Amino acid sequence: MFDYLIVGAGFAGSVLAERLASTENKKILIIDKRSHIGGNAYDYYNEDGILIHKYGPHIFHTNSKEVFNYLSKFTDWRNYQHKVLACVDGQQVPIPINLTTINSLYGLNLSSQEVEGFLASKAEDIQQVRTSEDVVLKAVGRELYEKFFKGYTKKQWDLDPAQLDASVTARVPTRTNKDDRYFTDTYQAMPLHGYTKMFEKMLDHPNIKIMTNTDYHEIIDAIPYKKMIFTGPVDEYFDYCYGKLPYRSLKFKFETLDQEQYQQTGTVNYPNDYAFTRITEFKYLTGQKHAKTSLVYEYPKAEGDPYYPIPRPENAVLYKKYQELAAQSGTYFVGRLATYKYYNMDQVVAQALSTFKKIQTEISDETLYNETSVSNEY
Repeated sequence: MFDYLIVGAGFAGSVLAERLASTENKKILIIDKRSHIGGNAYDYYNEDGILIHKYGPHIFHTNSKEVFNYLSKFTDWRNYQHKVLACVDGQQVPIPINLTTINSLYGLNLSSQEVEGFLASKAEDIQQVRTSEDVVLKAVGRELYEKFFKGYTKKQWDLDPAQLDASVTARVPTRTNKDDRYFTDTYQAMPLHGYTKMFEKMLDHPNIKIMTNTDYHEIIDAIPYKKMIFTGPVDEYFDYCYGKLPYRSLKFKFETLDQEQYQQTGTVNYPNDYAFTRITEFKYLTGQKHAKTSLVYEYPKAEGDPYYPIPRPENAVLYKKYQELAAQSGTYFVGRLATYKYYNMDQVVAQALSTFKKIQTEISDETLYNETSVSNEY
């Protein structure tokens, strides 16, 4: 008898498995339909000996000291601040848009104060910001919107930014200084020996049993357990009774080159050219020294593994129906797929830790109830 059956061995499932096993001494079975643990953060050494991310680049960043300290139990870190260039008008310029971006694109020599005025002169007066297009037009105007955002968003989502929730482009700020870091979080680092090693250490506990290449439908009636934690797609759990929740997927094309370096920085975006959205060179992320280098090209597509919940009002309405079923099911739903929301890795860890505290309270209440019942019998 397992205390918890956890479906999915990514961040959400692995954090909850570790916490319940080590803190509450619970017996855990964690399963995953893929052949490995780590979810989308899984990394491995390719045939050339270069550490690559199987499901595209995963760059860790957080403002949460709790999340960073928790993960630090299972890995040492390599300090890394991610930088991204965008290929626009034949130039490669920093994204998010900053002072250098504007000066390079327009052949200017503006100061921080002057670029603020420049962007204000381009910005459109939009009273009610509803869509991703509104966000960008209000911040930087139509010309920069066309150069950096419209094409990239159309490729990524197969929708015009005017059809997407404001949250999509609101994630990318605009800066008036020369800060060219993609993220500005307090903690920015990569697991020193990779994500998979971190997950292996997290799940290395005698109370935790792991089954990969396993669909939970195959074992759910054969293996006894008390409670389930589900991190897969919430619509799948309920047999798509209200219909499928829409996602965007990705196709990855990997390439190893017989040279030490290919591009100027970790990631280069291609908002207006080519079918792919970006190229990432892994050695920037991992710090690995190697005579060759490996790249990944990302091609957004409609079908395939579910990566990005599509933020549109009608999809939120559909998810709400599943959320109501989930609340009545007795199962815990945790993570991006289970709660149909685009989370960064640290946000999934934070959600899992929060769910653990809730479960811990329930365990404590149950223990107190049982002790009270026994004492009343005597």
